Amino acid sequence: MRIAHLITVHKNPAQVERLLRALAHEDFDFYLHLDKKVDAQEFAYLAKLPRVQFTRTRISVRWASYRFTEALLECTREILASGEPYDFINLLSGQDYPIKPVAAIHQFFAQHLNSSFLSFEHQDSRWWGHAISRVEQYHSTYYRFKGQYRLQFLLNKLLPKRKFPLPYPLYGGPDGSWWTLGADCARYLVEFMDAHPELRRFSRFTWGSDEFLPATILLNSPLKNQIVNDNYRYIDWSAGGATPKVLTLDDAPKLAHSHKLFARKFDAVQNPEILEVVDRVLLRASAPFPA
Repeated sequence: MRIAHLITVHKNPAQVERLLRALAHEDFDFYLHLDKKVDAQEFAYLAKLPRVQFTRTRISVRWASYRFTEALLECTREILASGEPYDFINLLSGQDYPIKPVAAIHQFFAQHLNSSFLSFEHQDSRWWGHAISRVEQYHSTYYRFKGQYRLQFLLNKLLPKRKFPLPYPLYGGPDGSWWTLGADCARYLVEFMDAHPELRRFSRFTWGSDEFLPATILLNSPLKNQIVNDNYRYIDWSAGGATPKVLTLDDAPKLAHSHKLFARKFDAVQNPEILEVVDRVLLRASAPFPA
């Protein structure tokens, strides 16, 4: 059983290194997508670690824009084309961290071959009550030009509501960005987007497509029965707003009692103590990289 961990990176190389070391396993390979806006030289040393490489794909990501979804799709395509027989592609950010020993993570996925793990809600849910505007309105986050938000306002004022290009019920949710896909689901997602360029054109004017586009495609696919509605990430939205809470030492008890495999998000500069506790208490059985 082999896993390709796709990690999106845009800051804090030392924290990314810590993540790589915590997840070190002979059956795990790591593909780092480095945001095109950052200096690659600051991160270059990470490729010297075992089974670590940078993706050829580098996209300048803008938060909540289709650029992030685009980066995930292109990196997934790259991993699938590597020729390596991966059973899963596991998407993480550089601010994620395991909260179970690496051996337990490996065992979990080995026991769930032919499954995919993705958190989602049906479009009748409370979340979609406000999130539907991501689809029905025009959003200019993919672009950057003077007066773009004024133009966006006028388009939404004058034009009718947008409609999803396919006759599909929508799926997604606040945790929908982060997933672990079996190879079949990952391949289906990439090939479906290739076969439906209208989705790409439509999504360039959406907001937060990463939280609903993969789920909508896969939950309307022949592979939908393979999908488990749990991404096994501990994410705390209690602070409100559009981004999850940065975890601190106060969150340690909840992490210790969670059934999840990973948590986000951490800041090793502002709150290093929580990662020290995770390393010492929750990951004490994990194997480090060779010195």
